[in-house]
Amino acid sequence: MTERGDILVIGTMDTKAAELTFVRDRIAAAGETVRIVDVSTSAKGGGADIGASDIAACHPKGADAVFTGERGSAVSAMADALKHWIGTQHVAGAIGLGGSGGTALIAPALRSLPLGVPKLIVSTVAAGNTAPYIDTSDLILAPSVTDIGGLNRVSRPILANAAAAIVGMVRAEPVAAEADRPAIGCTMFGVTTACVTAATEALSDDFDCIVFHATGTGGRSMEDLAVQGRLDGILDLTTTELCDRLAGGIMPAGPDRIDRLASLGLPYVGSVGALDMVNFGAPETVPERYADRTFYHHNPQITLMRTTVDESAALGREIGESLNRFEGPVEFLLPEGGVSALDSAGQPFDDPEAREALFAAIEQTVETTGSRRVRRLPHNINDPAFADAAADALRKMMEEKTT
Repeated sequence: MTERGDILVIGTMDTKAAELTFVRDRIAAAGETVRIVDVSTSAKGGGADIGASDIAACHPKGADAVFTGERGSAVSAMADALKHWIGTQHVAGAIGLGGSGGTALIAPALRSLPLGVPKLIVSTVAAGNTAPYIDTSDLILAPSVTDIGGLNRVSRPILANAAAAIVGMVRAEPVAAEADRPAIGCTMFGVTTACVTAATEALSDDFDCIVFHATGTGGRSMEDLAVQGRLDGILDLTTTELCDRLAGGIMPAGPDRIDRLASLGLPYVGSVGALDMVNFGAPETVPERYADRTFYHHNPQITLMRTTVDESAALGREIGESLNRFEGPVEFLLPEGGVSALDSAGQPFDDPEAREALFAAIEQTVETTGSRRVRRLPHNINDPAFADAAADALRKMMEEKTT
């Protein structure tokens, strides 16, 4: 094993031995140390550097939990076993090959590798809904174009390119993390960009501001890093993912958005950014029950729906209950001039009644203390004064944390 670890080539040798061997040989020819890892759930595999039985033995309930003879349970159990096994390895990079089942089997283990460790799957489902496979990781899915069912004039160059890609990533000069400044997790959406950009610019001399796109995975990605101890403070100005969870939009928050941060004790400055909208796809995808609502066509793929008074009140209560669970300092800012670029005077989503329902529900629900408070500001969220207030509040919290 090399100092930086091996490159792993992962797949089912009972069905994809030729392809796995081809990729392994291309990586070896480039001078890298490489091992094939077999994750076959039948007894027909073989010829790998790490056999399927070795992987299956790492399942918490032993190999018998994997080799059940029933495909569904076997694939799920082998995925668990692979995840446990890979956690014990010194890995320079990993490349998997799979169809829908193979991708589902391999992806959890690759997602468990640290951010920055090269990870790639050549997959037949790379052009579909990839969220279940990638989740909040930096896993790369490469379309296989053909089925992974043999070597031919189409598959060979695709697999060769994938092998070259993993070699190139492994050989790339590592980019050192910036440890000189505390890291701040920030949430942003297109309609809160002006606010978050101004706030992060105000903080950037002293803090490493990491901005996440609040598209469902963005908020969860930020919270993952916070739970892992990789963030020192939170600037959560765009909580819009809660709207999609409430109303069935396409960019929903996870089931415990905001709540995951509560026990961490991190300084938290939050707001109601883009809580005026629910995201749907093209207009024809909007559920029929919403036919009489107010819409804005953001682009051909995204249709935005204005949240109602009742929905706004429900969101406010949910946020307030989450804030009450926080063990660290909290300041939650309410922009009286509107919660997004579309929610201001003369704009399509301007709705003072819905804003007031949202703000009042938050104020009535939050149990204010010396370290937890809600504050109204007479600005739209994208006004420079609002951004300055948010940045100043977080800066003060961070300074108090270090004194």
